Amino acid sequence: MEADIHWIDTAGSTNSLLASQADTLPHGHVIAARRQTDGRGQRGNTWESEPDSNLTFSLLLRPTAIMAAAQFELSMIVALGVCDALESASGKTFQVKWPNDIYSCDSKICGILIENSLDGRRIGRSIAGIGINVNQRRFISDAPNPVSLINIIERETPLRPLLEQVCNSILGRLATYELNPTPATLLAEYKSRLWRGRGFHQWHDALLDEDITAEIVDVAPDGILTMRTTAGQTRHYAFKQVSAIL
Repeated sequence: MEADIHWIDTAGSTNSLLASQADTLPHGHVIAARRQTDGRGQRGNTWESEPDSNLTFSLLLRPTAIMAAAQFELSMIVALGVCDALESASGKTFQVKWPNDIYSCDSKICGILIENSLDGRRIGRSIAGIGINVNQRRFISDAPNPVSLINIIERETPLRPLLEQVCNSILGRLATYELNPTPATLLAEYKSRLWRGRGFHQWHDALLDEDITAEIVDVAPDGILTMRTTAGQTRHYAFKQVSAIL
């Protein structure tokens, strides 16, 4: 199926707006705002977006074959779908920064916030809020490492066709997966496209409030990250418990 995209001029948060209407809307419905005034990221972070320059939108998903306990599968599908579309549109390579930011080299081009509503052991619905830096040349917030598509490919990209490409890429990946769910294959692809997926790098351990040099060892099916320090210690992290030092 193709996404059903609805553009609006202004929204505080497209996730909040879509959530308020979700009970009556179908799978694949999209609300895209030309200007978003209160975009949200993981754990309350904000998202800077210049009006009419970027994509800020939310996509309603109603998965049928992903259980509540396996909801990280949906996070991987969304992130990989965004990567596919950006690569197709630009000819460049993008990676997934655990758990689901999209990076070009060491810079962040896309943030994803997925909010699930559970129905017993299943996901009743999911709202994927996505912000993609497209044609904004300069950033004025204190975000450490933003980048736009225009900074990478040095030309403007029409927003509407790119939005359609991203949404349909995600929906296509989800539909294909639900026809034949293969969690191990999905996880292997996710790990193969992981930013800093190889080698030792600098990180900040928020649990112990210390900087470490460590390598990514594994990502579990539930999204838990396993790292090994240069001292040989194995550490496990949930979301926001470790962050990259750039």
